[in-house]
This record gives sequence, structure tokens and C-alpha cells, in this order.
Amino acid sequence: MAGRVRATLSSLLILSSALLLPSLVSGNMQSRGATKVVQGQKTWCIAKPSADEATLAANLNFACSQVDCSVLQRGWTCFYPDKLMSHASIAMNLYYQSKGRNYWNCYFKGSALIVTTDPSFGSCVYAYA
Repeated sequence: MAGRVRATLSSLLILSSALLLPSLVSGNMQSRGATKVVQGQKTWCIAKPSADEATLAANLNFACSQVDCSVLQRGWTCFYPDKLMSHASIAMNLYYQSKGRNYWNCYFKGSALIVTTDPSFGSCVYAYA
């Protein structure tokens, strides 16, 4: 069990690093502050790795007051890893997707990132609406 948790955490760290690498995209682009996203490209919203725990907890509570976060409950597909960063990212993405994937729905007071690489892992599939 401990080996599986370590492997999952390692995978999550590698995935987080890959998601943070800037992607160079050409063509019809819209500026989103420092982020540029091609229209029609799939996007997800995740918590910034630098976000503090109080902000992550506030984001999790806000998002789950607006959308169904049942996938984060014990026994559901996205409960593990049982870490605030993971749960906040999933809840923030659920909110972002439900509101139409507008860049302002992934702001969370500057504590979130829009990414173009699917952050899903294991049996936890990040929603894309």
C-alpha cells in the first residue's frame, strides 16, 4: 500500500511538472493574461503548486458549494491521493468545467492554472465538459 501511494505521489509530481511547462501554440490564439490557449483546445483548471493550504481549503469549499464533488468522497475514484492539493485541483476543475471553461472561472484569486495536458491519473478522470 505504501509503495502504491509513493508511486501515485511520484506520478502526480511528474504530471504537475509536465503541466507547468509552457506550451508553444501557434494559430488562432486568445490571450488569458500570461496564458495563451488555442480556441477549441481542451483545457483543465488545477491549483498552482505554490498555493497555500488556507487558499486551497477556501477554493475547495467554494467549488464544492457550487458543484457536485462526490468523486472526492472516500471510496470514490478521486479520493486518493487524500491530499488537499489534489482535492482542491479536482474541485476547481469541476467548477471551471461547469461554468463553461472561461479563464475567469479558473482564477481563484490567482491560485489556479489553466492547463492543456489532461491531469487525470489512475482511475481519477478530470472532468471535461
